[in-house]
Amino acid sequence: MLSAKIQEVLNGQIEVEASSSQFYLAMASWAEANGLNGVANFLYAHSDEERQHMLKLVKFINERGGKAVVPQLAKPPEDFESIQTIFQSLYDHEVKVTAEINSVVDLCLQEKDYTTHNFMQWYVAEQIEEEALAADLLDKLKLIGGDNGGLYLFDRDLETMQTSE
Repeated sequence: MLSAKIQEVLNGQIEVEASSSQFYLAMASWAEANGLNGVANFLYAHSDEERQHMLKLVKFINERGGKAVVPQLAKPPEDFESIQTIFQSLYDHEVKVTAEINSVVDLCLQEKDYTTHNFMQWYVAEQIEEEALAADLLDKLKLIGGDNGGLYLFDRDLETMQTSE
């Protein structure tokens, strides 16, 4: 059985994951509208992955005798300055999500909820991968700079990249 405190923070994490999904969906739509189909496909898949992270939390809360709450979400941005801005935002967002997950894990330890702590270790490991991937893609974009040929190859590479799940 989940304590009220743990249920509250897990429901907060549902909102974080759902908002991430919407944020990446908005980025994907922008990329697709700007002819970056590989980037769009990558971000659509990333959006789906974040939704799966949310569903995993929903199911866990309900299975542990709690009540998962589907949150109302703020509208994500519609426009982005550039592809570099998108990937900087993606990286910054993943760092923020990591901090949120670490807060949940910390509370689990304080509350001696080792079952939820164990469950959250999947998210801890996932965030290591998410941050590394975002940093790697941002580094590649920095190398490309303003070279359109490089951006074309970057977009093409993302079209064939497999996302982790």
